[in-house]
Amino acid sequence: MTATARHDPGRFDAAIAAIDAANADDPATIEIDGVLRPKEQAHAELMTAWVRRLDPDADEAQLLAARAHHLRRWSIARTEYPEGRAGYLRWRAALKARHATEVAGILEGCGYPAATVERVQQIVRKDHLRTDPAVQTHEDALCLTFLQTQLGGLGAQLGEDRTVEVLQKSLAKMSERGRQEALGLDLGSAERDLVERAVGRP
Repeated sequence: MTATARHDPGRFDAAIAAIDAANADDPATIEIDGVLRPKEQAHAELMTAWVRRLDPDADEAQLLAARAHHLRRWSIARTEYPEGRAGYLRWRAALKARHATEVAGILEGCGYPAATVERVQQIVRKDHLRTDPAVQTHEDALCLTFLQTQLGGLGAQLGEDRTVEVLQKSLAKMSERGRQEALGLDLGSAERDLVERAVGRP
């Protein structure tokens, strides 16, 4: 695991502000607590909160990666790639590379050393998922943010059976702690039924 720089509150706050400003341009919006927000900016805040909850000792690189996990995600549209799983996987790979490149530019501009920048990029790309605890926490937080904000819309779009299949794939990437948090989410009855079906509960 790469060592990261000593925490500098001013530098950290400047990086978070720059990431948030970049995500403020998201043309898509989402309603959070009755307020309409740029989607990726709101998701980044929720993601950061989940990382802090899942790992109270999360270091600076983890928190920066959480904030930048989908940095300017709308800049590469899914429609730029072919339909089907192969096209989807190419799109996801391109997004990870773009997120890592763009967050590096922000962090370097805020004065972060190369070791910290590299560590944030590793987490954003989800390198060594399963074997790197910080990356696993990142994945858990990402899945929980998705369940918290997009599950209802996914069910309406795909139908129950297909949504359960998608959920099973997401839950399979999560740790046991993450799955328990998923079962404890404050969801509507329909969304809760989908999650419980996905984890095999009657």
